[in-house]
Amino acid sequence: MTTAPHATDVRPVPPPAPEGKGLRTGSVGLAASIALGLSSVAPAYSIAVTLGFVTLVAGDLAPAALLLGFLPILLTAFAFRELNREMPDCGTTFVWTTRAFGPAAGWLAGGWVAQAATVIAMTALAKVSAGYLLALLGLHTLADSSAGVTATAVLLLAGLTAIAYRGLRVAAAVQYALLGLQLLALLGFGAAALARPGAATPSLGWLDPLGFDGFGPFAQAVLLCLFIYWGWDALITTNEETRDSGRIPGQAAVISTLVLLGTYLFTAFAALSFAGAGTDGLGLGNPDNAADVLATLAPPVLGDALARVMQLAVCVSAASALLTCLVGTSRGTLSMATHGALPRAFARIHPRHLTPGFGTVFFGATAAGLLVLFTLVSSHFLGDAILCIGLLIACYYGTTALACVWYFRDRLRDSPRDLLLRGVLPLLGGLLMLAAFARSATDMYDPAYGSTSFHGVGGVFLLGVGSIAVGAVAMLVARTRLPRFFHDGRTAVARLTVTDTPDTPDTTVSTDLTIPTDPTEG
Repeated sequence: MTTAPHATDVRPVPPPAPEGKGLRTGSVGLAASIALGLSSVAPAYSIAVTLGFVTLVAGDLAPAALLLGFLPILLTAFAFRELNREMPDCGTTFVWTTRAFGPAAGWLAGGWVAQAATVIAMTALAKVSAGYLLALLGLHTLADSSAGVTATAVLLLAGLTAIAYRGLRVAAAVQYALLGLQLLALLGFGAAALARPGAATPSLGWLDPLGFDGFGPFAQAVLLCLFIYWGWDALITTNEETRDSGRIPGQAAVISTLVLLGTYLFTAFAALSFAGAGTDGLGLGNPDNAADVLATLAPPVLGDALARVMQLAVCVSAASALLTCLVGTSRGTLSMATHGALPRAFARIHPRHLTPGFGTVFFGATAAGLLVLFTLVSSHFLGDAILCIGLLIACYYGTTALACVWYFRDRLRDSPRDLLLRGVLPLLGGLLMLAAFARSATDMYDPAYGSTSFHGVGGVFLLGVGSIAVGAVAMLVARTRLPRFFHDGRTAVARLTVTDTPDTPDTTVSTDLTIPTDPTEG
């Protein structure tokens, strides 16, 4: 005899986000998701422009910094996986943070901060890719000209926007080739560096987490390493176009972060073995080499001909990350618009390509405009932009990890697995992220931090914290234009219809929560 379950035993679990966004479902599988996640991080570019700065702070403990910087990323990846399993929506952290903490936190931390970090990164990626492309083509006069590099970067942005506009299948196919070149170049460089005569034997002491000279250098090194891993979550924004959207994106997120860790550690060990952490010559600690250690080390390690392959790898690395940024940002704002948190224009889907056409073009144009603005304001924006991105990453990753804990708080006692993967690990990741944010924001206020300052305040601080402050003002404006979302964002991001598994058909629960059809309605 069966008995009806008690009402409190039936726990509604949201399925995929609201139907009808119009995206092409089932477009990609696990391999394509991993490729998109890895490509969005730009492994060759990220290690090239970050390893030197990490070595300046941590010396020969740079591999330890890479490992420690990976820890909060991995803990946060578990939070992303569990939240995606519960609520697979292309709005990802916006939807999850709104469900956990309400519309204000979701709009600002889950929406604005994540999009601001991506757009700022796009400007840096476009400029780096353009500079490398001009150098590879032998157009050194243009490569040495700020105007020439900026103009080329804008053209690259236009071309990649067109690819993203055409659809995810096209983007994924392009990413396979670009990612393969990057990984082969890094592995080839590492193997050659370790085999060169005179290369030191790698030491496990380079992984010593207790060797840092105080918490300040430790926090700064970890924040730099957040940038080197950041971007893998872009693959989750394609969850509504992925086969088995509740499982595959989460798996791809964890796998891609582990592949990144192995690639970065191998490259860092090889570079340290060959060049050391010295402050002169080829040393990774030489400030003159910090902006691009691979450009400095590739010729003596690989020879001039193969060094050009490394240059090409960094060039396409930045371009591939730029392409994935365009894919991710447009889908994030598509979800926000669908749920009433942005004007309906961002929810427009191209009738043939089934992509968020307006959002894709909007972010391509915004990144191009911001790139031109940064170039006019200061020629040193690239380094400061990279540093401030770490601050924004720590903010929205930390908030998302804590959102996981809060959302699942009533289920943490259901099983040891839930307690660990939905509670303990995300909580540790969130606290580590927010601690790094607080310490780094304090350090960044110093005008000597980074390359620029304004009236005694560091340019990195103004770019990072200033972006969040501008977002807070934008949110106040949005509240007046989109009152329904801010009145009850949790309703706006959820239409719960729960059907149990076949062996428990009688426990179906339906909760019909209305999604506004007109986001501008009061």
